[in-house]
Amino acid sequence: MSANEANRNKIDTMIEEKSAYVEEIWKNRGERWNFSRFLVLIISLLAIGLSIFHIYTAGFGTLPSWQQRSIHVLWAMLLIFLLFPFRKGKSFGIFDILVVLLTLVTSFYMITEAEPIQSRQGNINGTDILFGTSFIFLVLEATRRTNGILMASVGIFFLVYTLFGQYFPGALAHPGIRYEKMVDHMFSGTLGIFSAPIYVSSTVLILFVIFGAFLIRSGGGQFFTDAAFGLLGNKTGGPALSSIGSSALVATITGNGAANAAITGSFTIPLMKKLGYHKRFSAAVEAVASQGGQIMPPIMGASVFIMAETIGIPYIQLALFALIPAVIYFFIAGMVVYYHAKRLKMTGIPSEQLPDLKKVLLKQGYLFLPIIIIIALMIYGYSPMKAGFYATVATIILSWVRKATRMSLLDILAALENGTRNALTVVAACATAGIIVGAVSLTGLGITFSRFVIDVAGQNLLLLLFLVAVASIIMGMGMPTVSAYVILAVLGAPALIDMGVNVVAAHMFVFYFGVLSGLTPPVAITAYTTAGIAGSDPLKTAFYAIKIGLGGFFVPFIFAYNPVLLMQGGDLAEIAVAVGSAFISCIFFAAALEGYLFGELEVLKRVFSMGAAVLLVTPGFLGDILGLALAMELFLWQWRIRKLNSEKETQFIGKRKVES
Repeated sequence: MSANEANRNKIDTMIEEKSAYVEEIWKNRGERWNFSRFLVLIISLLAIGLSIFHIYTAGFGTLPSWQQRSIHVLWAMLLIFLLFPFRKGKSFGIFDILVVLLTLVTSFYMITEAEPIQSRQGNINGTDILFGTSFIFLVLEATRRTNGILMASVGIFFLVYTLFGQYFPGALAHPGIRYEKMVDHMFSGTLGIFSAPIYVSSTVLILFVIFGAFLIRSGGGQFFTDAAFGLLGNKTGGPALSSIGSSALVATITGNGAANAAITGSFTIPLMKKLGYHKRFSAAVEAVASQGGQIMPPIMGASVFIMAETIGIPYIQLALFALIPAVIYFFIAGMVVYYHAKRLKMTGIPSEQLPDLKKVLLKQGYLFLPIIIIIALMIYGYSPMKAGFYATVATIILSWVRKATRMSLLDILAALENGTRNALTVVAACATAGIIVGAVSLTGLGITFSRFVIDVAGQNLLLLLFLVAVASIIMGMGMPTVSAYVILAVLGAPALIDMGVNVVAAHMFVFYFGVLSGLTPPVAITAYTTAGIAGSDPLKTAFYAIKIGLGGFFVPFIFAYNPVLLMQGGDLAEIAVAVGSAFISCIFFAAALEGYLFGELEVLKRVFSMGAAVLLVTPGFLGDILGLALAMELFLWQWRIRKLNSEKETQFIGKRKVES
């Protein structure tokens, strides 16, 4: 077997998902049935059914809003209680059975009484209060099981704040809300649990997660990884650059940092280690690249769908606005990796051991067509739901082009099941985020908090940005990005907007820092995932990832002051100048971080490099001129030193030859 074939087999193994339950049952259909196998089949069929429900409603029309959202949440919660036991790692117990039964009873009431419940909104009866209370409890318990105790505790805190606001200090105090009114607001309308986060989750988000499962099952993940390695693998720092490239491409499927780390890191991290990179560096590079998946268009994380709904602009337009900052993020990470390899004199992977890019594009390029279909349809005016529906259908049809990627019936069933299973954690998070949204709208906390933060910042925008950034990172540490974004979108973003920050920039700012919390200790989930693959120290890996990904923490401040990078408030010429300055800034920002530019950079030169980087992205013509002048001076300084060293080395070699 050639080295190229061996590498491709590793990629195949890395991309292959765990077999779906229904597939395992089919393979072992001759075995005697017992309760465990029966339960496994029920779970599998429920998961497949939920995916079919959402694909059908996307293609042929959704149910009335409250019914669509309630069925989505109830069905997902039933699966959560069947899949996630009361105590992690323990078997299915009595309490789990009771919770499943309570879910079934609550579901029956909410589905059969859907119209009467909505008609009684504002004047609910005792039965509504009983089942509303039951539903809120189930949402919090499902969130605890899937997202952890911290996220559930945040939901409980906002419920307590809603009911007992009169006991909170200072500006945070409010008269308090009656229990019946709170349940009514959270349960019977679309302003609480069934507000924007669940609307997005029940219509667009789960459909794109299902689409991602189909694309991976059809070989799309392998194609993206092959393409990245074929394009970048033989360059200086090739394995690490390929890690960044493959993560950026796989991000178009997953939009999830931990998922990217699991898919691409299992291959790229061992390869980087094998070629001489330190295990901590290997894990940190993959963590930074994987976490960037959530900011990379066209399919970003769930937060961006909610952002589009909140701001009131089409999703595809928001994805376009996010494109330049996302490319800058990956470009900075790539430059850090490149300088690191140059400094250590590391080479790329030999071309004969890499996939042939031309062959990859010819044989598997059609697997990228579903992504193009999504973009084209949304540009043409189709809703994200319709675009996701047609892209999913196209993925199945396109998989039949070649035998190697052809999806069988079992593959389709496995993709349907995996799509639902992959969405469960986010569905629970969105439901609890709805509790937070409901509490904020019911108590007026959004306006109060905005005024409070602005007063603390003393009308200083930089200080306000720093405070919101820290809050976003803290929020994102213990909960999914979607939850962190929802909280900061109703609390932090309005404060930024009140201080004159562009609306899109304000929401992107809190979103970015919520995403980057996946790299920040103590709960750096993506960095810890890659550290586990690499066998490196998790905490040290997280801190090293912060160093490599520091540009990601820098970028939001840039577009907060200069929204032209988000294509906001400038003509084509201004955008071109801003983008050009930003990319030159990236080169010197990375050089300052890694301490290399045509050779080692001493402390003073690193300060000059960082100064040039900051000046180049400072709004205004003067900043660009000063930054460019400083950058050119440093560039020529290092070039002259390199040329002089090269001449000395040539003279030395020539002298040795003469002497010999």
